[in-house]
Amino acid sequence: MSSRLRRWLSTLAVLSVTSAHAATNAPFDLRGPTLEVTVSRDKTTLPIAQVPHLAEGDKLWIKADFPQSQSEHYLLVLSFLRGPTNPPPKDWFFKCETWKKTCAGKGLTVTVPEGAQQALIFLAPEDGGDFKTLVNAVRGRPGAFVRSTQDLNQATLDRSRLERYLTSIRHLNAANPAVLKDTTPLLARSLGIRVDEKCLDRLPQLQAPCLMEGQETLILNDGHSMSIVEALTTGPASDLVMAASHTPQADYGYYSPYISSLLDLGRLFDSFRVANYQYIPALATAVDKELTLTLNTPPSFQNPKSVLVAALPAVEDALPPPLHAVSPKDIYCARKDRLVLPVEGAPLVFATEYAHNTVLRVTGKNGEAIELPATADATQGGFLIDTSSLGAATLTDRFRGSLHGYWGFDKFDGPGFQLVNTHSQTWTPASQDDSSLIVGRANTIHLQAGSVACIDRIMVKDPTGKELRVDWSPVKANEVEITLPLQQAQPGAVTLFVKQFGSSEPHPVELRAYPEAGRFESFTLHEGESHGLLKGSRLSDVASLSLKGLEFVPSSAVTNPQSDQLQLEVKLAEGADASNAPAPSLQQGETAKGKVTLHDGRSYPVNVAVAAPRPRVELVGKSVQLASGGNTSNIQLASENQLPQDAQLIFSVRAKSPAFFSREANIEVASADEALSTTLSFANRTLTLADSKVAVATFDPTKAFGFSAFGPLKFRVVNKGVAGDWQPLVTLVRLPVLKELECPSDATQSCKLTGANLFLVDSIASTAEFKEPVAVPVGFPGRALPVPRPSKEGLYLKLRDDPSVINVAALVAEEPPTPPPAEVAPAPAATPAAAPTEQSVTAASPAPISNP
Repeated sequence: MSSRLRRWLSTLAVLSVTSAHAATNAPFDLRGPTLEVTVSRDKTTLPIAQVPHLAEGDKLWIKADFPQSQSEHYLLVLSFLRGPTNPPPKDWFFKCETWKKTCAGKGLTVTVPEGAQQALIFLAPEDGGDFKTLVNAVRGRPGAFVRSTQDLNQATLDRSRLERYLTSIRHLNAANPAVLKDTTPLLARSLGIRVDEKCLDRLPQLQAPCLMEGQETLILNDGHSMSIVEALTTGPASDLVMAASHTPQADYGYYSPYISSLLDLGRLFDSFRVANYQYIPALATAVDKELTLTLNTPPSFQNPKSVLVAALPAVEDALPPPLHAVSPKDIYCARKDRLVLPVEGAPLVFATEYAHNTVLRVTGKNGEAIELPATADATQGGFLIDTSSLGAATLTDRFRGSLHGYWGFDKFDGPGFQLVNTHSQTWTPASQDDSSLIVGRANTIHLQAGSVACIDRIMVKDPTGKELRVDWSPVKANEVEITLPLQQAQPGAVTLFVKQFGSSEPHPVELRAYPEAGRFESFTLHEGESHGLLKGSRLSDVASLSLKGLEFVPSSAVTNPQSDQLQLEVKLAEGADASNAPAPSLQQGETAKGKVTLHDGRSYPVNVAVAAPRPRVELVGKSVQLASGGNTSNIQLASENQLPQDAQLIFSVRAKSPAFFSREANIEVASADEALSTTLSFANRTLTLADSKVAVATFDPTKAFGFSAFGPLKFRVVNKGVAGDWQPLVTLVRLPVLKELECPSDATQSCKLTGANLFLVDSIASTAEFKEPVAVPVGFPGRALPVPRPSKEGLYLKLRDDPSVINVAALVAEEPPTPPPAEVAPAPAATPAAAPTEQSVTAASPAPISNP
């Protein structure tokens, strides 16, 4: 043989092997013949779709369903096997000539022989030696056909799971792609399918194609289906021809043997090829009593002719589905219209018809057994229970139900479930915070009851009566989480309505919506003190703060409750001395928790910090030294708490805590708003020790604050950088200069007061009781004022800087001199107009002041 011929033959052999492998690895997507198959055991007959196992003595009825136009004659052969090392006897092969009336009409009826373990169906093209050739092939290599039975069954069961998954994805995508994100995880759990979670993050329109990619790697390992086809219990492994299912390429263990089964089938059936026959594997999809064969290779009617091979269920003991509840502790409502009981562990329950006549069995209050139809639904992730028959049943509040059904011919018992009946129950907020809502945002609250399994829907009405949409979900067996959209709601009463399955009226739950509360950062007080500082926001809403059995309320001295700090002091009984107010029993550095209560009744915790004790002093005495020119204002101040701007204040203080003054101590004097302040110290000689406990301070307001300062002043001691509490000192007043008071002889007319800076006068009256005062306009620029005629005690006035005190004007009223007779009554036209700033204003009674 020439080298060229040898190379040609070698190339042809390689091409032949490559072509064979390509054919065997092709997908099973060619529709083949259909067979009708039923199985009878005792007096029961089931369609093949409901039979997971055969048993010795079962009667098989098989009929080929070929169209009338079928031109090629097929021989139907049923063969039983009894293991890989034990060839079956010749009488275990049964044939039926499908083109003849007897077989075409009545089919083939066979009883499963004793000792049989597997069953195969062959469809072979009519040939004179077809039956004998087939029998010899099976008996000659029984292990190979046993293995083919196992692989065909495994591939069929796995493919049934894949087909159910893909069909469900297509239907869901066609109906509503948006539900794929929620439904696919349930579908995958039920069928044992691997899902790429990244697919669910895509747009709904792109999820389905992604979920169906790589179909051969979607099926996960399922111990139940593998145990159903496990029939190789005896004989050496060498009889199994190949073991591709254990190769790394097949990823055996995590994924199902589906891929490896197809590889084994391809190699196995290639080894059966002879000159006249080649064997083609067929996957048998069972629906009711029909077995539809699916091929991956087009059959050939020329040598080598194609023999179709399909497997029937193995002959072995029944293996009931290992179903178990997904969440055994969950509680389900028996009154739901669509009650779903989640189960897992047996994908074939959802992918095949093996499990049938399934019911949920419950017991009524009177002991009667009630069976509710149950349907396995992979898209729901469990069994869908028909509860319509419970409408007239009498049930207890809590009871159990369990799944029961048939696995083929045998009964099986499924898992049990805890069920509740709809009954009247109290719904309460899970915590105090859940009873109060905040408007302007979405609120998440929790309601508790004996069971939340029977909630049908939850509605809410805001304070205006408007019904709002509510999202809710159970978080525990007795607790439900509710999201309330109160972004546009107003404060006031909010009513939740909880509607349960089987109940005609919803249960109302009254809540209240409040405005947004402020934040409360901290409450700080110094050791031994009965007042402290609350920091936060919206402090004007604070009614009180409780701490260590004491109640703190906003200080009466609070001037701006809208600021981020609020002074709180211990609430005293009416008439109690503030100097004896109790202080919390807390020491420096200690922490505690207080409770802030708002005016609307809400309360919030707040952290309490205790700072070091602050230095304290008491005011012993004070005196005012006027300027060197004396009292040029002609005003006698009626209160020692008033300090003229140009005067000097000398006051003394006694140390209380610590008991002695240190050289580092000083005194701060400031205006009420602390915009102006000064420090009196030993260093600047404005503070002098009388002894170790008493210090004398000298304060010059003009030097310290300038000429525009006025109003209440306060002081505090500062010792080693720690400031004491502010205490009232004096009220700084600016004094006008009163020069003359002229009163006409007519007692019914007003007097004229002349002077400088009269805008510093608030009002003037003729009596100490300050009846019928005359008010001075703010910013009055004139030098003369019409004032009431003074009483015998004099003229009284209030200063604009301290209108709370009535002072005395130290002026004596003067009457103008009597004019000469010729000038007493001059002609009106000859009298020149006096200058506006000098004219006297007279009237029978005080008149409104205007610029003279």
